[in-house]
Amino acid sequence: MAGMFLAGAQKAQAYPEHCDRACLIKVMNDYVAALVAHDPSKVDFATDVKFVENIQRMKPGEGLWKTASAPPTTFKIYVPDPVSEQVGFMCVMKENDKPIQLVVRLKLENGKIVEAEHLIARNLRETSLKNLQTPRPGLLAKVPPSDRVPRAEMLKIGASYYTALTTANGKAAPFAADCERHENGMQTTGVSGPNHMPPMGCEAQLNTHVFDYITKIEPRRVNIADPETGLVLGLSQFRQPMKEQTEKVVGADGKTTTIPMNFKPFDLPAAHIFKISGGKIHEIEAMGFTAPYNSKTGWE
Repeated sequence: MAGMFLAGAQKAQAYPEHCDRACLIKVMNDYVAALVAHDPSKVDFATDVKFVENIQRMKPGEGLWKTASAPPTTFKIYVPDPVSEQVGFMCVMKENDKPIQLVVRLKLENGKIVEAEHLIARNLRETSLKNLQTPRPGLLAKVPPSDRVPRAEMLKIGASYYTALTTANGKAAPFAADCERHENGMQTTGVSGPNHMPPMGCEAQLNTHVFDYITKIEPRRVNIADPETGLVLGLSQFRQPMKEQTEKVVGADGKTTTIPMNFKPFDLPAAHIFKISGGKIHEIEAMGFTAPYNSKTGWE
């Protein structure tokens, strides 16, 4: 049944050969509306479209195409990039009447969608949902022209975040003093850490070695950026072999404490949206889900 979606392709709206920002946002809105309507024939897919959901290769009409139950309302973040002809989107919507955090990536060629990708975080904590009602204002604000950086530099800044994580070096990425990170709606900087560590910003937190259990982040796909809003979308897969059952964390006072790490090996396919203004990262909105260790990405 899913393989028959092209039969109704004449109902899909045709897009220009080259999409600008407004066009890419419209493509995304049309896509999400079709998703909730469970009708992929409303989308102008290329005949050889590739579709991956939560690192599983599927066909349009499968996965969330069957289970989406309500569209996003107030939590929506767009990252349109006419240069790469891609658009990223993070939202909160409903699947089987339960809230999920969803990231969608679409790639167009000649006015048709050639790649579609879903990352879904389910079972969101009740305490985190309050941070997923509306995006933080900084994420949506336009960057003043004087504070914008070229698209190529934005991509490098976004990619530097993953290096900062794996090297425990907060200076490997240009974090602003007010940088704040949320993960699946939970604030993870500016709050107390393990063993009652004091609240820290993005740079100081990485210097503690609290993320040393993340040994690899691969692949790292950072190729969507919108200079107007200063947003960069990064897609990646965190690899955690969990060979060590403890981890040494260095506090701001230089004292080392040991925390237990009794976890089985796992992967974390993830999406990050970085807000860049004045050449620095001010906001990070991240989401992800656990997967078996050393999983394939669905794009091999």
